[in-house]
Amino acid sequence: MHQFPNIILYAIPFFIIAMVVEVVYTVRLNLKSYQTKDSVTSLSMGIGNVLLGFISKAIVIAAFYFVYDNFRLFTIPVTWWSFVLIFFADDFSYYWFHRISHQCRLFWASHVVHHSSQHYNLSTALRQTWSGGFYTFIFWLWLPLVGFHPGMILLQMSISLLYQFWIHTEAINKMPKWFEAIFNTPSHHRVHHGSNPIYLDRNHAGILIIWDKLFGTFQEELDEEKVIYGLVSNIKTYNPIKVAFIEWFFMFKDTFKHKISLKNRINYLIKPPGWKHDGTGKLSDDLRNEWLKNRQNELQQ
Repeated sequence: MHQFPNIILYAIPFFIIAMVVEVVYTVRLNLKSYQTKDSVTSLSMGIGNVLLGFISKAIVIAAFYFVYDNFRLFTIPVTWWSFVLIFFADDFSYYWFHRISHQCRLFWASHVVHHSSQHYNLSTALRQTWSGGFYTFIFWLWLPLVGFHPGMILLQMSISLLYQFWIHTEAINKMPKWFEAIFNTPSHHRVHHGSNPIYLDRNHAGILIIWDKLFGTFQEELDEEKVIYGLVSNIKTYNPIKVAFIEWFFMFKDTFKHKISLKNRINYLIKPPGWKHDGTGKLSDDLRNEWLKNRQNELQQ
């Protein structure tokens, strides 16, 4: 059985050092990226994610090995070229997991945690879900099915998560143009964390930004539209328990409303955030279209 290191645990000291450096740097530039209560909440969410990860990771490993040992179509060897293949396969899986997590409320209920901060810094990268690890792995189940070893999959998933740490910063404006064209960057990911209508549900990339450009979800960071971080309706709490589960509460509250059909109960689980059974809700596309229309009217005046 192939053994691969848990690089996330080894990277924790690097995370701490990088955050200290960023705090000093942003204070000198007066960027005001950090707010104490917010950062403590983000760190608390990260610690909870790691602790619960010991349980959820066991489920993920068991699922991957079950598929690999019983249903795999091929056997892909653990060699240099298979690591190249899994780099792209994992990043493709991450893109669709991330995109669906913004389009399906059941997945948004866990992913919203990462977007709940109104600040953007390296501590925000650690604001991770406590529930997502137990079911979002389904987006990667096709990898052991086609023959990738579970150890390889878990290692590449960790590499992707590690890469995404450094892009949670305002200290870096733009990378070189060739890098911005291919890879996810702080600029691209600031857009993803924006609550501005033009930025909603854009730039779902993990490592490569090419998927967003290929599937029509790319949005450049605009000089004239400063990113406003957080949610369309912010949760306004620093309580880690509430941050972790408040959207689950609201989702089930909507699902079990009185006098709605079974179809609409299911729709509250699978429709995008903002959907309402009576048609009064607004989705991100609705908000974006309104913004674009208003912008066009302003330019014409």
